[in-house]
Amino acid sequence: MSPAVTPRHARHSAGLMRSMYLPRTADALAFAMCTYGIPLLVLATTRSAALTGAAFALEWIPRLAAFGWAGSIVDRRGAAVVFHLASLGRALVLAAGAALLHFYPSGTAASATVLVLAATTGVLTEFSYIAAETAGAAAGRQAGKRAHRVQAALLGIDQTATLAGPALAGVLLLAGAPTMLAVITVLSLLAAMLALRTPPSPVAPAGAQRGRSGAGLLTGWRTICSLPALGWLVTGLTLSNLATGLLQAAGPVIVVQHFGQSTTAVGLVWSAAAGATLLSVTICWFALDRLGLWPVGAACAALASLACLAAAQAPDYWSYLVLVAVLMAADGGMTVVLRTLRSRLIPPEKFGSTLSATILVLLLPFPVAGALTALTPPDALGHVITVCAGLQALGLLYAFARLRADPALCA
Repeated sequence: MSPAVTPRHARHSAGLMRSMYLPRTADALAFAMCTYGIPLLVLATTRSAALTGAAFALEWIPRLAAFGWAGSIVDRRGAAVVFHLASLGRALVLAAGAALLHFYPSGTAASATVLVLAATTGVLTEFSYIAAETAGAAAGRQAGKRAHRVQAALLGIDQTATLAGPALAGVLLLAGAPTMLAVITVLSLLAAMLALRTPPSPVAPAGAQRGRSGAGLLTGWRTICSLPALGWLVTGLTLSNLATGLLQAAGPVIVVQHFGQSTTAVGLVWSAAAGATLLSVTICWFALDRLGLWPVGAACAALASLACLAAAQAPDYWSYLVLVAVLMAADGGMTVVLRTLRSRLIPPEKFGSTLSATILVLLLPFPVAGALTALTPPDALGHVITVCAGLQALGLLYAFARLRADPALCA
């Protein structure tokens, strides 16, 4: 069969690996190595815990502030263009940082370099992430009823990168900061080149582009409010993220002080959680084919609520590890449902702005969880986690009860 008569969906499916999965893999690995490797780099360069914390803030505060701009620009210029330029910009910044650290490995110049790297890579990575997610949603829409498979594959790529990225960054840092930055530079360049193959996403009409760069989050929020199914799911997951974020923030205190384990045991908890999430995504791939969005989402919500309530009362370290892994696996299943739903419901020309608003709302509970951890005495953390787990259960129960007969989830 010639290309001229090959069905469009067949050509799309055959090209997903080159046009979507490969660029997403390169970008996700660079994302994970920047997110976890830059703070390690700051600590290795400055030997200062205070500057390491400052670098973490510099990495995330501009990233959160960039959400509105990122979504608006993706809507106006298209996902492929923004994906390419953001990845290319990150590569140039990292290459410059590697050169500076090669000539000035310590001192004030090195400290300034790594702090600037934290801020700039955070912003550029956010742009590439929003663009990649928008392109993934466009691929999901073209996949039709198999959209959940595309989203499950993309989430699996992200989780694999989260597993491999921090470990790879730590190993490369042993060979020197320039070496680590050089490898992330190569990955960013690879993502930039592969992004040119990304299918074009719909852009906003020319008349709608004016004056929208500062109103991206407002546009996204209005779109969420106009889509009840998406709004209820985001509400339930936001309450769920408060409990999940509290477990993440309080994890070192619980594992080290309460259970008497080492700091390495803290990392083992989240490595097990990432592995369980990968398994969960694979299971959801097949379950969604047979059962649909609502049954799978409701089952994951119930499992996450029960696991979080039990984790707050875990009697020992190993039961705590298993319960956290179950919680994160269930959360991974709900994330597949969310990604599939938003690719179905959000208008393509407003997807970037709405995605930015959605992610920002879902991330807001994490700094709240950090503040709760800081203000709560260690002996009382279990009670606070129990309260948050109760809010999670009520929020998810109410959200999925409202979504029970919604055509978007029952189709």
